[in-house]
Amino acid sequence: MRICRFTTGDDPEFGLVDGAGEKIAAITGDPLYTKIELTGQTHRLEEVRLLAPVIPRSKVVAIGRNYADHAAELGNEVPAQPMMFFIPNTAVVGPGDPVVIPPVTQEVSYEAELAVVIGRMCKDVAAEDAASVIFGYTVANDITARDLQKSDGQWARAKGMDTFCPLGPWIETELDVSDLRVVSRLDGETRQDGTTADMVHGVAALVEYVTTAFTLLPGDVILTGTPAGVGRVEAGQRVEVEVEGIGSMSNLFVAAD
Repeated sequence: MRICRFTTGDDPEFGLVDGAGEKIAAITGDPLYTKIELTGQTHRLEEVRLLAPVIPRSKVVAIGRNYADHAAELGNEVPAQPMMFFIPNTAVVGPGDPVVIPPVTQEVSYEAELAVVIGRMCKDVAAEDAASVIFGYTVANDITARDLQKSDGQWARAKGMDTFCPLGPWIETELDVSDLRVVSRLDGETRQDGTTADMVHGVAALVEYVTTAFTLLPGDVILTGTPAGVGRVEAGQRVEVEVEGIGSMSNLFVAAD
């Protein structure tokens, strides 16, 4: 089931996207908290504006260097345990939204990632039980100000600035994530082309590790890391990210001024 969040110009709504990705059937309420019921209204996809399918109620927990080839391309070792950092929910935008490059950074890069959406409050979840707390999966672009990442010594500012966490185009609730193609394209040219099979720590292991430290709430998101091929993006360029079995989204990068 594909669940999207959209607007026709009024308040945001949720809907079910058909298999062809052409029509949306509107539903009542927020599916993270209420039973899914159709309103009877339908829309063609091109008639609506898709929004980020979820705005985390408390946090995005991101995992760094979870693909060995990506760690190597930046001259880093793969950490023995998952490397976690927070991204504030104010960084989240949706498919098609502009990503604003602030004047404090001169080196911004893209990172295509599989994102995990949590479905219920949970803590200390065993890996074998991870599926019971996962609502579904979406696509993420974990945008990074590389110069700030290096100068700050920690990643809060470099990863968490406004508009630096696009999510979309929708949530896929039923998906085998063991071997999915993860791709990014810069102005139509493929830059990353990896697979979730190459994750150092798989989704279930990440859920277990994250929940040993943090209580996760419905709508919280885990970003699972990015494959090799990251690179710089300039204002005026467009980045498309795609995860097999979910879909793709693109965002135009613009200067703050």
